[in-house]
Amino acid sequence: MRAGQPLTVTLPDGECPLPPGGFYLVKPRDIETTLETVTQGSAHTALSSLKTGFVTAPGGHRLGVCGAVVQRENGALGLRCVSSVCLRVARAVPGAADGLPLQLLRGNQFFHTLILSPPGFGKTTLLRDLTRQIANGGAHGAPRRVALVDERGEVAACHRGQPQLDVGAHTDVLDGCPKAWGIMWLLRAMAPQVLMVDEITSPEDMDAMTAAQGCGVTLFATLHADGLQDLAARRSRRALAGLFQRVVVIHRAGGRRRWEIHPFPDAPEPPPSPPTDKERRMP
Repeated sequence: MRAGQPLTVTLPDGECPLPPGGFYLVKPRDIETTLETVTQGSAHTALSSLKTGFVTAPGGHRLGVCGAVVQRENGALGLRCVSSVCLRVARAVPGAADGLPLQLLRGNQFFHTLILSPPGFGKTTLLRDLTRQIANGGAHGAPRRVALVDERGEVAACHRGQPQLDVGAHTDVLDGCPKAWGIMWLLRAMAPQVLMVDEITSPEDMDAMTAAQGCGVTLFATLHADGLQDLAARRSRRALAGLFQRVVVIHRAGGRRRWEIHPFPDAPEPPPSPPTDKERRMP
């Protein structure tokens, strides 16, 4: 919704006007009404303390906002007026990761895994369902304690501290904090077996994940990249090769999203996993 411009919806083919075959010009009052609805009548309070660029509504839906920014003496940012909003509809896809946990298992341990795709191909959707399945347990084994650093609130879509999307019964979510800081918090506080991070970007993120790996935690993360060739061209490839053992690449085929598993380029193969109690008892 952009003030003075046609109302649009973003579909796989791009932005389309609403209603179909015509258009509706967005008025400033439409944006004000949308804000009041999403913030449950507290638009002014929400905008004055805005830090992330969006407001999360019940159900996990996110309203991104844009307009005139106000910077306060303490460095905090807020908005004086809003000129456009973008409503992102939250939707989980249970079953998106079906079969993946079992294929990423070696003995009784998961491979440290990086999920790759261009924007909009479903990295976060896949990570969310992978989190749910690993935390709940299944054919891949017993439930694990999973810690999720959800810096942008896209994976669990927390509203007032409670996940609005299913991330599993044994998942602890740290919402809205920088990834490097959140990883260390969870290591100290929650004794995770598996750590999930969406969209790693900085050397600080990788330093924190290296510390987590040294504590015996299995790593899962996502990264924007257009396949293995794009990954190989990254300056951070060597650092990533020291962290991850497998790469899940998402691509589109026949109008549907598919994923493929590859060994991480240049990464050393891990040593065999120690046998489980059941394996030790076998003759």
